[in-house]
Amino acid sequence: MNRNEQRWLVGLSLPELESVATEAGLRPFAARQMADWLYRKRTADLAAMTNLSLAARQRLAGAGYVVGRIEPCEVQVSRDGTKKYLFPTLGGGYIEAVYIPDRDRATLCVSSQAGCKMGCRFCMTGRQGFQHQLTAGEIVNQVLAIPEAERLTNVVFMGMGEPMDNIGAVLRAVEILTAEWGLGWSPTRITVSTVGIVPAMERLLRETKVHIAVSLHNPFDGERRELMPVQNKYPIEEVAAVLRRFDFAHQRRLSFEYIVFEGMNDSPRHVEGLVRLLRGLECRINLIRFHAIPDSPLRGVSPERMHRLNGALNAAGITTTTRASRGEDIFAACGLLSTAAKNRSV
Repeated sequence: MNRNEQRWLVGLSLPELESVATEAGLRPFAARQMADWLYRKRTADLAAMTNLSLAARQRLAGAGYVVGRIEPCEVQVSRDGTKKYLFPTLGGGYIEAVYIPDRDRATLCVSSQAGCKMGCRFCMTGRQGFQHQLTAGEIVNQVLAIPEAERLTNVVFMGMGEPMDNIGAVLRAVEILTAEWGLGWSPTRITVSTVGIVPAMERLLRETKVHIAVSLHNPFDGERRELMPVQNKYPIEEVAAVLRRFDFAHQRRLSFEYIVFEGMNDSPRHVEGLVRLLRGLECRINLIRFHAIPDSPLRGVSPERMHRLNGALNAAGITTTTRASRGEDIFAACGLLSTAAKNRSV
């Protein structure tokens, strides 16, 4: 049986597992037993679910059910301990997940799509174009299948793809990560990024308690449009207005990601624009130094320039941090490894 004919158990919710149990002639409580094997014990083998009868496991296998796991096919390891894992997908593409250890934290950056529709100028994934959506199982698989799975303290949906463009699978993955029958994580261990697709962003904020990170990169309409075509449909001013309707003062965190490009978004005028745009929002800005991608005219700025911009924003009253660059020697910015794998397979 090839992967496309398999019926994955990983990625199913508790009610869906109850339906599977009924199909296999089991009592509904068997769904919790399966969930425990899948998400807590993290088994990769249906035969290991020994508190289900042999006959039941055989019926599940006969119906095409498998646990549903894809192991990474390649890994790159950075001098700083960052690891980039390459996964093949059910749709025939490749995705990346990046493991980032940092003292007592261990974060995994997961992908939600193979390729991306958003077309941001600074993003290598966008150059691939959109290939296909990941299932909830494929998203959760990234968390379960890496060797460091048990060490993870945080997950960020900041890998390949736009999470809000695959909102159904992302919400299901978040449910599995946070539900008591799933991994049982606090929502505060999860951050989901978006370029600002408003309807899906509102749904995420209504239905979950996870943190949210908005890709901002420029406060001015025309300049942001040149970097991010999504500005044509969902202007950042509209995104900010919607965010003002939600509570970010208690537990949940709102951050704005701001990649700094030389001569494009690093001036005092941009600081003033950010202050106007974000006025009244309980938020912070994460400054990110641009990781160069092939054949791009965009350039990052010096550490000194990053420091000055950070200081100017903090002085203006916006809590601002500068994200440490990780994995530069393995090109940890998403899209480079999967693009190479995609080209090899052509």
